[in-house]
Amino acid sequence: MRLVLFDIDGTLVNSMGAGKAALESAMLSVYGETGPIAEFDFHGRTDPAIVRGLLRAVGWPDEEIEAGFDATWVAYLAALDRELAKRDGQVRPISGVRELLDAIAEDARFAPGLVTGNMEGGARRKLGAAGLAGRFGFGAYGSDSERREDLPPLARERAQVRYDRSFDMSAAVVVGDTPEDIRCARANGARALAVSTGRHTVAELSEHAPDAVVEDLSDTSRVVRMLADE
Repeated sequence: MRLVLFDIDGTLVNSMGAGKAALESAMLSVYGETGPIAEFDFHGRTDPAIVRGLLRAVGWPDEEIEAGFDATWVAYLAALDRELAKRDGQVRPISGVRELLDAIAEDARFAPGLVTGNMEGGARRKLGAAGLAGRFGFGAYGSDSERREDLPPLARERAQVRYDRSFDMSAAVVVGDTPEDIRCARANGARALAVSTGRHTVAELSEHAPDAVVEDLSDTSRVVRMLADE
């Protein structure tokens, strides 16, 4: 059995800008400003790293940024509920995702989980809005560590508890839509399956040498073979 560790935004779900709008609202509430949020690249970063990067860009010291973290996440989750409600019916799984998750859920070779920069509460809300609640029994989140590369080992620990067995990280596959997902896999000795359903093209992702790259996850049988390393 091998771990299959999915990113969320741009890989599983398009939340139609709800996360960014919610974070902007939360930061204005807690810090009084957002930094250069319009042009800042959110992709592949954890939520804490996004907030830190935005505020560092306008001169905030780390200790003051960190002092506001707890209040920011409370405000963020409340704002995310509002933003997702505004987009009711618009937040959906990306092409092929539901069919792929159905297939691997029935395949004893795979243990599907999450490795995402979202706070855990944000991850649950986005998946729920897309009709994917309950699909993942374990994961690691931006609320666990600001450093994305720290997350796969945490996901493995939780998978080992859930399945009462060990997992080999060298057999694990990280599925994501950014170069950060590929780097995260490499940092942990895992394989990387890149998917160009976010902002990066197949050519751009290929420059970072993933083990495989696809345009989307809609060819279920092909993607399952890739995950199984067949």
